[in-house]
Amino acid sequence: MDNSVADRLRQRPLQADILFAVAVALFSFAVGLVPAPETAGTPLPVALGLVVLCAAPVAVRRLRPWVAVGATVATFVVTSIAHYPTVSHVVALLVLTYTMAANCPAKPAVVATVALWTPEILIPLILRAAGGLADQQPGPVSAIGGLLPGCVFFFVGRTVHARRTSTAALRERARVAEENQRSLADQAVADERRRIARELHDVVAHHVSVMGVLATGARRVLRRDPDAADEALGTIEDTSRSTLREMRRLLDVLRTETEPAADLSPQPGLAGIESLVEQVREAGLPVTLRVDGVPGPLDPGVALTIYRIVQEALTNVFKHAGAAATAQVRLSFGALWLIVEIFDTGHGPSPGPGRLGHGLVGMRERVALYNGTLRTGPRPGGGFRVYAKIPVEQLGAPVGGGTT
Repeated sequence: MDNSVADRLRQRPLQADILFAVAVALFSFAVGLVPAPETAGTPLPVALGLVVLCAAPVAVRRLRPWVAVGATVATFVVTSIAHYPTVSHVVALLVLTYTMAANCPAKPAVVATVALWTPEILIPLILRAAGGLADQQPGPVSAIGGLLPGCVFFFVGRTVHARRTSTAALRERARVAEENQRSLADQAVADERRRIARELHDVVAHHVSVMGVLATGARRVLRRDPDAADEALGTIEDTSRSTLREMRRLLDVLRTETEPAADLSPQPGLAGIESLVEQVREAGLPVTLRVDGVPGPLDPGVALTIYRIVQEALTNVFKHAGAAATAQVRLSFGALWLIVEIFDTGHGPSPGPGRLGHGLVGMRERVALYNGTLRTGPRPGGGFRVYAKIPVEQLGAPVGGGTT
């Protein structure tokens, strides 16, 4: 069957069951073209009606299962009294046994099976005792033997039910795990944003303090040393532009967060990378630092971002690369771009559930804050690589976008 037709029938169970019932009726009628001795005298319209009547419960087996069970029992009573057993009744009996076993809990499935098969045993016995059953009809031993297919269909249905239940439980567990993973990721992003906001707050506070000190000094020397005062005012101008940029970034970070309390400890920058590399080397990780180009005047926030990327990347090397790994830090300063690259010769983070990579989340947040790009992943031949590219903004450049 074509996949599209199968999908449509799967989405419309009533239509699929109606087609199934029609197929059962046609099959039963085709088998009944050669009548058995006990049904040879049955008129064709009556035989056709009984075949359709016995196949009808199959059409509602999933829409109204208990109605289908009751109808199957009723049709068996009718065909037994009419002495016209049909193949469609046998097929409907087996199909209903499987359907109830596969779709219902254990207790209702057992009740439905007992309700379906009890008349199969009792009615022939009652009719035989009353003398209304032909000798060719099955006796008690044959009737009980007929339960074997019913038992097979019942246990097949229970096996399918157990498999469906297990699959549903696994899907639910996977859904909950995915939601938890997403919640942890959101929490990691929120925590890192608060951390970045604290650091930017410190940078802005430092700039404002510097401007205050310079303004005081400029006012004191304004009359006796105008050149020194002019130099101080120029520094205040540059610092104010840098402060505005950092304030805008701070507001971007805090656009969905409340302002965190500021940590007044000084924040590291480019000058601290060399000492950071030396500390890591002393801790046992062979690491080298390579600097290409001459760094110009950078925003303190950018310098802090570079430091944090190097710090987090080297921390990850310690955690995941292995004892024999080595690492290298490369800083490239250009006129328009600043590139930070950290790579190692280890085996990288171990894959597995629950490894969220909060440090990588923090790097990505920091780089995105300055309109940069971040790429992380395994290196060809082994090891892990962190690559960040950040556009350079000159401290003296005008600040666009109005006032903040």
